[in-house]
Amino acid sequence: MNYQFKILSNEELEKIVPLVYELNNAKISLDILKSRFNEMKDQNYECAVITIDEDVIGVAGMWFCTRHYMGKSVELDHVYIQSEHRGNGLGKQFMAWVNTYVKEKGCNSIELNTYVQNYPSHKFYYNEGFQVLGYHFLKKI
Repeated sequence: MNYQFKILSNEELEKIVPLVYELNNAKISLDILKSRFNEMKDQNYECAVITIDEDVIGVAGMWFCTRHYMGKSVELDHVYIQSEHRGNGLGKQFMAWVNTYVKEKGCNSIELNTYVQNYPSHKFYYNEGFQVLGYHFLKKI
């Protein structure tokens, strides 16, 4: 397959909504996701994608910031590759591309959260050199 990695322009963010919808098991409506991504355009957010031709089959949201304990950092969010494209090393290639991209932007570290029950992702990220630093807490208000 002819996979390509690139940064999606803010004007094209709606293209990733179906993938994030899949990732969240349809727990958040398409309309809410579209609205939220529209807001995210102005919040230090960029989106890396994997495409075949012009079809988006993988996504990794990136939040850029400076952390007191690490310096310039990126937090990966909603990392997802469609199931039919997994198991062939594509995720490893995508992470290598993301690593190069964020290093060129001056980042010292990459952080991410993954759901506790998503065991395949834990193995993947350990194999990519990630370490568990702490717990992610959430309180809805």
